[in-house]
Amino acid sequence: MDPKEKKELSESDISAKFITPAVVEAGWDEMTQIRREVTLTPGPVVVRGNLSSRNKKKKKFADYVLQKEKGVPVAVIEAKDNNHSVSHGLQQALGYAELLDVPCAFSSNGDGFASHNKTAADGEDTETEFGLHTFPSPQELWERYKRFRGIAEPEEALVTEPYYDDGSGKEPRYYQAEAINRVIEKVAQGQKRLLLVMATGTGKTYTTFQIIYRLWKAKKARRILFLVDRNILADQTLVNDFKPFGSVMTKIRNRKIDPSYEVYLGLYQALTGPDEEDKIFKSVSRDFFDLIVIDECHRGSANDDSAWKEILEYFDGAIQLGLTATPKETKYASNITYFGEPIYTYSLKQGVQDGFLAPYKVVRIDIDKDIHGWTPPSGMKDDLGNEIEQREYNQIDMDRILVLNQRTKLVAERVMKLLNATDPFQKTIIFCEDIDHAERMRKAIVNASGQLAKNNSKYVMRITGDSIEGKAELDNFIDPESKYPVIATTSELLTTGVDAKTCKLIVLDKTINSMTTFKQIVGRGTRIEESQNKYFFTIMDFKKATELFKDPDFDGEPVVIYEPDNDDDPVPPDPEPDGEGDGEGDDEGEGGIKKYHVGGVTVFIVSERVEFLGEDGQMVTESYRDYSRKGIRQEFASLDDFLQKWNGAKKKAAIIEALAEYGIELPKLAKDVGKDYGDFDLICHIAFDQPPLTRSERANNVKKRNYFTRYGDKARAVLEALLDKYADEGITSIENNNVLKLDPFRQLGTPVEIINGVFGGKGQYEEALQALETELFKKAS
Repeated sequence: MDPKEKKELSESDISAKFITPAVVEAGWDEMTQIRREVTLTPGPVVVRGNLSSRNKKKKKFADYVLQKEKGVPVAVIEAKDNNHSVSHGLQQALGYAELLDVPCAFSSNGDGFASHNKTAADGEDTETEFGLHTFPSPQELWERYKRFRGIAEPEEALVTEPYYDDGSGKEPRYYQAEAINRVIEKVAQGQKRLLLVMATGTGKTYTTFQIIYRLWKAKKARRILFLVDRNILADQTLVNDFKPFGSVMTKIRNRKIDPSYEVYLGLYQALTGPDEEDKIFKSVSRDFFDLIVIDECHRGSANDDSAWKEILEYFDGAIQLGLTATPKETKYASNITYFGEPIYTYSLKQGVQDGFLAPYKVVRIDIDKDIHGWTPPSGMKDDLGNEIEQREYNQIDMDRILVLNQRTKLVAERVMKLLNATDPFQKTIIFCEDIDHAERMRKAIVNASGQLAKNNSKYVMRITGDSIEGKAELDNFIDPESKYPVIATTSELLTTGVDAKTCKLIVLDKTINSMTTFKQIVGRGTRIEESQNKYFFTIMDFKKATELFKDPDFDGEPVVIYEPDNDDDPVPPDPEPDGEGDGEGDDEGEGGIKKYHVGGVTVFIVSERVEFLGEDGQMVTESYRDYSRKGIRQEFASLDDFLQKWNGAKKKAAIIEALAEYGIELPKLAKDVGKDYGDFDLICHIAFDQPPLTRSERANNVKKRNYFTRYGDKARAVLEALLDKYADEGITSIENNNVLKLDPFRQLGTPVEIINGVFGGKGQYEEALQALETELFKKAS
């Protein structure tokens, strides 16, 4: 091909005509080994106010991912058009290679390839360039991959065992594939104690299913036990991710292990208990299970040290995989001590930055008696006639020792104020100090919600360990299709393991000192559910719990503090002051101290501030308007730069789309600034402090200039109608030729008749439209 012609080709043409044929020529199967245009991460969700949008500028999108087998990537190629150098895309490709943890990255402009090889031997160049017809073969890149990952020849068969494929084309996300592959590789190398750390909402169960499926199909594990601690988790697993196991899978029921199955789902409670006759896991031999997977393995280790450990110690010859969102490392308990260092970690922070997890905004509310404290007058008695101990009560005492009825009412009213201002039917969890507090909060919400609770008695439910009625509604609460219950008040029950995908509001009226508990609570809202328009969630904090976001341990690396010796107490004390269970007494506070219930003491909010999760992982207070201003100024260096690009753009929609890549959606901005302003004025006003004109004002200015006199009657009628359309709907509506199919244009002829008959062809029509836009935007004010 002529070099000049080649430079006219688009990136996609370069890929189709030069890069793909070169890779196929090297022996790569186009159907099974070459993945094109792979979205590795969708880009983070930006939240400001009650608005959200994706920052697509931070989307990670690989032009090519080469794989040995489905889900086993070995290399990345970044394509560029021929106006770039061969190596121009190599840095970009390297970023994707590090994300996928593969050794080889390539870049091409259609003339040849630039290569980065992390496995280059001493004396060899790490980066090289070579011609189009010498791309490495699948076997060569596979050998590099094995060296890079430390895979020996005998381990290769297990490492390449295929993933389960349901025919839908579903691919594991990059971090899921990495977690799965790491486990398979470690098992192939003979490791038997494994720990995976994956944030809530990142698909641990799907990841687990693929691990178990591949080990089962390879006959590396013939009998598998998946241990959970909640009935609902076992039932969700049976009908969802694990469904492909079909008839070889069973849930352990009736305190009996039926040896005729291969995949077993079991609750700790169904397998063991305090008495010897409860320990039904001993009814089978110690080598019965080849693989045991423990879901949420941080639980039980502190509160009941023997719950899962005695099962694992009995089946100590099995491969044992622990799954957790929050590695528990305290003075008293450590799952890292048992399983070893995590073989892979995918954190909440990484999930939010990638765009797989929902970010959060925090509404922090301080109540006067919490912040300034409250001392009862001398001799004051509570509502039951008990004399109140004379001392200052502050935030940590509220609803544990001191119950101020007006405070509960104030919290409920503030929660309902937010819900009524956004969506009174968004799923909400209110975390309370204990069961008594959860019941009083339920009652306060009923009163604060007015007609909403009258219309349906299940609008708010207390879902705690002791409430049969509340627990019966748990399935409905987490079901996206079920409208009720809308609000759940709880103390401990909903902190973990409940897959409430559509939960949009988490209210913290609970003192939280444990980072593990805090992470678990935050995890209730982190799932993105696009079908339900759930892209972010709100945390309303009355107890300063969100101060833990500032702790370096939030999403930081866990540290082993304590390794128990043989002589240590097997049931250590619970170090967490907030670790009360759902079964505690209704009317007693910490340590069995009676609570004081006091009415008539007024309370009020002394401060309230809203913070958003910034793209650097830090909390910021900026508005959507401030965020948009920064983004526009990233795209356009100055007002003159913007005006030049706006006036030079054949279609203004291209500029609007470029801003949308940053997560700046002008229609959302118009809600904040004014819906009558057009895109041009929104940009000039927000980013460059220009006084804005409404669309109608701009249209009227054009009419006043007698601009249309240069056109004939029919052309003038079309242009005047376009001007009116702009005034009503904005610039993008008149740039779309389909507008000519609508009234009043239909009365002037068909689109073809207008474009050809009135203006003399498409080129002339577009010129007239461009001239009209120039008139509209002659000035920035």
